[in-house]
Amino acid sequence: MQRDSINAQDVAVSAHDEQTSVKGWTRQDTTWMLSLFGTAVGAGILFLPINAGMGGFWPLVLMAIIIGPMTYLAHRGLSRFVCSSKNPGSDITQVVEEHFGVSAGKAITVLYFFAIFPIVLIYGVGITNTVDSFIVNQLGFASPPRILLSAVLIIGMMSVMVAGEKFMLKVTQFLVYPLVAILAFMSFYLMPDWKMDALQVVPSTGEFLGTVWLTIPVLVFAFNHSPAISQFSVSLKREHGNNASKKADVILRNTSMMLVGFVMLFVFSCVLSLSPAQLAEAKDQNLAILSYLANVHSSGFVSYFGPIIAFIAIISSFFGHYLGATEGLKGMITKQLRSSNKEVSDAKLNKFILGFMFFSIWIVAVINPSILGMIEALGGPIIAAILYLMPMYAVYKVPALKAYRGRISNVFVVIAGLLAMTAILFGLMS
Repeated sequence: MQRDSINAQDVAVSAHDEQTSVKGWTRQDTTWMLSLFGTAVGAGILFLPINAGMGGFWPLVLMAIIIGPMTYLAHRGLSRFVCSSKNPGSDITQVVEEHFGVSAGKAITVLYFFAIFPIVLIYGVGITNTVDSFIVNQLGFASPPRILLSAVLIIGMMSVMVAGEKFMLKVTQFLVYPLVAILAFMSFYLMPDWKMDALQVVPSTGEFLGTVWLTIPVLVFAFNHSPAISQFSVSLKREHGNNASKKADVILRNTSMMLVGFVMLFVFSCVLSLSPAQLAEAKDQNLAILSYLANVHSSGFVSYFGPIIAFIAIISSFFGHYLGATEGLKGMITKQLRSSNKEVSDAKLNKFILGFMFFSIWIVAVINPSILGMIEALGGPIIAAILYLMPMYAVYKVPALKAYRGRISNVFVVIAGLLAMTAILFGLMS
C-alpha cells in the first residue's frame, strides 16, 4: 500500500511538473521542435511513401497508428539517457562512458558514427538525383556531369556547416517553415487525384502483418531525429538542470505529433494518388516521391514545387545528421588518440574530418547506389540498436534511471526495436 501511495504521489508530481513545462513553453522550445522536425524530414520521408505504399492502403493505416508512439517513446528514452549524466555538458558518447566504462564508450561512439554516417551519404545521393531530375525534366536542359553537379551541391551544404552552428540553425529555421507549409498544401492539392479503389484491396492477415513488419525499418529511419537528441538534451540540461528530462518529454511529444500529422497525411496523399506500378517505377528510378510526381503529374505546381520540397527537406535534414556524424567521428578519433597517449590537435582534426566527409559523400553520390537499399542495409540496424534498445538496457542497469523501470512503454520500445532489426536481417537474407 505504501509503495502504491508513493507511486501515485510520483505520478501526481510528474503530471504537475509536465503542466508547468507546457505552460512555460518558450520561443527556444519552438526552435528545438522545428530543428528536430527538420532533422527527421529528409530523404527517409521522401522515400517512405514508395516503400510503405507498395504494400497497399490498409497496412499503411496500422503503420500510421504505431509510428507515433514508437517515435516519441524511443527518442524520449534516448534523451532521458543523455540527461541522466552527473556532468551537465556530457554528450551521448561521454554518458555511455560514464555509465558503462571506457570500452563501452568507445564501442558506442563507433556505432553512433556508423548509425548516422550512412544517412549523410544518402543525402549526397538524394540531393544530386533531385537536382539532376529537376534540370532535365522541369527546366528541359541536358543532364550535367554527375561528378561536377554532386561536388557543387555537397560543397554548398557543407559550407553552411563550416560557417558555424548558429548560422546553420538560422538556415534550418528559415527552411523548415516553408517546408511545413508547402508539404501540407501539397498533401491537400493531391486529394482530387486520390484513387479510392485502393481501399477495396484487403490483403490476407499474413501479407498484412508481413508488409508492416518489413516496412518498420523505413518507418524508423523516416521519423528518426536521434542525431540531434544528444545536443538537444545537453542544451536542456544547461538551461533546466534536473528538470531537463521533463522539459524534453514535452518538446519531444509535440515534435512527434507534428511529424505524424504532417508526414502521414503527405504519405497517404502520395500513395492514394499513385498506383502500385508507379510506386515501383519510382523505386527503380531511385527518385524521391516528389521528383517522381513532378515527372508524371500534369500540374505545373507539382512539377516545380515537388522537387523544391525534396530539395529543402534533404538540406534541412542533412545539417542535423552531419552534426551527429562529425560528433561521432571526432569522439571516435579523440578517444583512440588519448588511449594511445597522443596529443589531440583540434585544428588538424577538424580539417581531416572536413576532408573525409566531403570526399566520402562525393564518391557515393557519383556512384549513385540504391537509396532504399542503403537505408535498409546500413542505417537501420544500428539506429534501431542505439535509439530503441540501448536506452532500455540502461534503464535496468543505471541507478540514475531507476525511476523509469517496470513500465509497459519500455516493453513496447524493445519489441519495436527487435522487429526493426529482425526485418532488416530478413530482408538482407532473402
